[in-house]
Amino acid sequence: MINQNWLQTFCTLAQVGHFTKTAEKLFMTQSGVSQHINKLEQQLGTTLLIRDGKSFTLSDAGNKLFLKGQELLKSAEELEQLITQDEQYEGTIQIASPGSIGLKLYPYLLETQQSFPDLIIDYNFAPNQRIEQQLADREIDLGLVTNISNISKLVYEKIALEPLVLVTSDQVKSVTWQTLMTLGFIEHPDAKHHGQLLLGKNFPEFEHINQFVHKGFSNQISLILEPVSKGLGFTVLPLHAAKAFQHQELITIHTLNIAVSEHIYMCTNKHSILANRIKYIKTIISKYLVDDLATTNAV
Repeated sequence: MINQNWLQTFCTLAQVGHFTKTAEKLFMTQSGVSQHINKLEQQLGTTLLIRDGKSFTLSDAGNKLFLKGQELLKSAEELEQLITQDEQYEGTIQIASPGSIGLKLYPYLLETQQSFPDLIIDYNFAPNQRIEQQLADREIDLGLVTNISNISKLVYEKIALEPLVLVTSDQVKSVTWQTLMTLGFIEHPDAKHHGQLLLGKNFPEFEHINQFVHKGFSNQISLILEPVSKGLGFTVLPLHAAKAFQHQELITIHTLNIAVSEHIYMCTNKHSILANRIKYIKTIISKYLVDDLATTNAV
């Protein structure tokens, strides 16, 4: 069995890339770091580092050990936390989602934290691809995404649907193809994808977003509708993002003939040991989003 201390030293060294900095990070001597690496190589009977003076690169075996070793160390850490502290309403939870979902979900989770002050919510707003990578690297506990990739380490659970909507200023009461062509398009990071889904189903003239005059761009979810509210163009957003805009009186959320929605998936790392607090948050998120969207769609 691999000595966990040696493995921790090796993985830290592989990540930091420098013996002296590794020693400082682990509160060891540089010779102590070298001893751990030598003992690990002797135990495994293979070279882990290809040394070149004071620098090094990982061998093939070293790369394999680094990737798998990080997972093993993380599992050991999670197991220790699970055994020593697994209260349902205590501890930190790292969550990430795209902006639209987060605008609706984060305030609700803060209310939950108010009820259970020892339950700490760390919330990140990020695009789907980054969330999936963070989960694969086990940097976060839970992710919410709107599409599925082919990352084998992840488990997806479909929990809700979120409608896509077309938004203009309050001065536009109805939309036609000519209206949209005249207005022009306000873009955001997911605008082309959302536009393709919604406009492609509702306008036979639609081929691609570039048919519209580009009238602006914002990557801040809370600011995307600012230019729209001023009549500078239209955009397509998930419903939560449109409903979260603080000046609802300045925009019109249009209902099109053919409704289009995105799936919302709860996502975890299949190798993670889920503590009770994470199971609890998973449950309340699923229920909240399902109930909220059911109410919204009913209205």
